[in-house]
Amino acid sequence: MRSSTLAKTAAAALTTAVVGGLASKDSQSLWYARLRKPTFQPPRQAFPIVWPILYTDIAAVSASTIDTFAERGHEQKAAAYTRALAANLVLNASWSWLFFNRRRLGTSAVAAAVLAASSADLTRRAAEANPAAGAVLAPYPLWCAFATALSTRIWQLNR
Repeated sequence: MRSSTLAKTAAAALTTAVVGGLASKDSQSLWYARLRKPTFQPPRQAFPIVWPILYTDIAAVSASTIDTFAERGHEQKAAAYTRALAANLVLNASWSWLFFNRRRLGTSAVAAAVLAASSADLTRRAAEANPAAGAVLAPYPLWCAFATALSTRIWQLNR
């Protein structure tokens, strides 16, 4: 893996974390505290543990995938993966803004589902380059699918 590719994917993941985190500060708000939440809501402390691990995973696997495609002469696949990654990270950061800042529960549930599908697509693309990389990235779409179920249930409970 080239260090320049890793630096770029790490910067992109870090930017996503910061942008999403700016909106997530409202997770401590009275509005959020008053929301009805499902029984399967993880403890608040889980999120700052899970997300940094996932962002690190996304950055490392993405750099490896882009470099693998490029080294094999599959420049179009490397470029397509880069575009898919960019779209995924925009979706990722957008969810926090839709949910916490705009308080759009239904829209954020739909956005979570789109993010889960996008994350599954990234994982598929990574597995095409290297099956082990796809396996390493697999927790990301699984977490996003869980987030979709959680977001959807919060929306249902608070309509």
